[in-house]
Amino acid sequence: MTENEFNNLPHLLQGDGKLKCVLRRLVQADKPIPPQKKGQIAANIQHNYKWNYWVSLLDGINFWFGSSFASTSTLLPLFLNKLDAGPLAIGLLAVLAQAGWSLPQLFTANFVEQLPRKKPIVYNIGFFLERLPIWAMVLIAVLASRYNPQVIVTLFLLAFAWHKLGAGIIATAWQDLIARCFPVERRGRFFGVTNFFGTGVGIIGAALSIQILNAVPFPTNFVYNFGLAAIFITISWIFLGLTREPLIPINKPPQSNREFWGTLPAILKQDHNFRRFLVARTLIAFGEMGSGFLTVAALNRWHIPDSTVGVYTSMLLIGQTAGNLLAGFLADRLGHKLSIVCGALGATLSFTIAWIAPNPLWYYATFICIGISYGALITSGILVVMEFCQSERRPTYTGLANTVTGIAGGTAPLVGAILATQSYELLFAASAVSNLLGLLLMQWWVQEPRWADKSHLAIATNPSLDYCTSSGSNLPGS
Repeated sequence: MTENEFNNLPHLLQGDGKLKCVLRRLVQADKPIPPQKKGQIAANIQHNYKWNYWVSLLDGINFWFGSSFASTSTLLPLFLNKLDAGPLAIGLLAVLAQAGWSLPQLFTANFVEQLPRKKPIVYNIGFFLERLPIWAMVLIAVLASRYNPQVIVTLFLLAFAWHKLGAGIIATAWQDLIARCFPVERRGRFFGVTNFFGTGVGIIGAALSIQILNAVPFPTNFVYNFGLAAIFITISWIFLGLTREPLIPINKPPQSNREFWGTLPAILKQDHNFRRFLVARTLIAFGEMGSGFLTVAALNRWHIPDSTVGVYTSMLLIGQTAGNLLAGFLADRLGHKLSIVCGALGATLSFTIAWIAPNPLWYYATFICIGISYGALITSGILVVMEFCQSERRPTYTGLANTVTGIAGGTAPLVGAILATQSYELLFAASAVSNLLGLLLMQWWVQEPRWADKSHLAIATNPSLDYCTSSGSNLPGS
């Protein structure tokens, strides 16, 4: 590495300490970026498009299949409920599930934005921060019958926080990796198809989890479920490692964290459409305050059997499958805003049904609708932010958007826990109203960013990165 290249590294990586050397090696900051002529980056993406599509598809399918054995909406609340955890623990689980992935992103955006390679962050650092904690959850389930339930609840929440916050730390790098590998008019289709197949096999996983819950006594049934989650999430990590990332040089000097934070108010002041989007998206995120209590409400109101919880998971995944396809194909043709509006509508219907449900059968529709919402918001809620800005500022925009909505998502379950102590009906009514307000603002106040005028934004761009917003019409299979 030349002295100039070393000086252009993020400040966190500069220095001779052992920890900094290890970190530089993990993110491959010591590796030089070979010089590339104009057009070589786009040609490289075209050459590797099919390969990246299939390995990313297999990564997503295995991740979704594994996650179905540790569903944050059904199985994890059930596990805590079996340990006699109170509403506060359930609410904390919901906080971590909704905000853990989002909150850290703004704090890592500056670091990610300055690195030419994103895959080593996701793959190398992600193994320790996101994948390894799942195995810790398996061990905690093994110990559940040997220690005080409150100790197990505490350890489990710590392991889950490790997993979700760790995923959030690497999230900006993962999103930028996806944006590099897939042009804008292919991202929706890729996400939609990947999540369609992922949630499809997730339905199979949910069915298997029902059999395990019925056939095996507690807590061994959760050891098996969490063990399967850990195995398949690790397999997805192997496919992630096969991704061929386009190598792109960073042609700007390092920026201190103080300088980085100083740019954020200017973005919010200058980009009116993005600011409006954040307001609407925050209301939708806050409207998820009741999602972590849907299963618990059914358990407490009607004392449903454990097997019914597994059926609810299947209903959620069926809805999510539909939401994924709807968002993926709508977004590529009509933009992501419409998909987000559909997701907010699904959440509004879900909480309205839960609010007025006279018996547990109504909850099948509740979980289908919340699944549609999850599918649409996971796909378009992530991808839409990439279209508000130029390529060089993508980590900053994604970090800002996800952290702001993550604050709302993290606060919402705490408010939800307070409302749940009063009544579940009040909680679900408040969730429905918040989603409805967000839906109305998103539809009539926010302009679709793909076709919005960005000429007023004084954000520097690198011409070599123009492929990130190209149509991708010359890619294989176009």
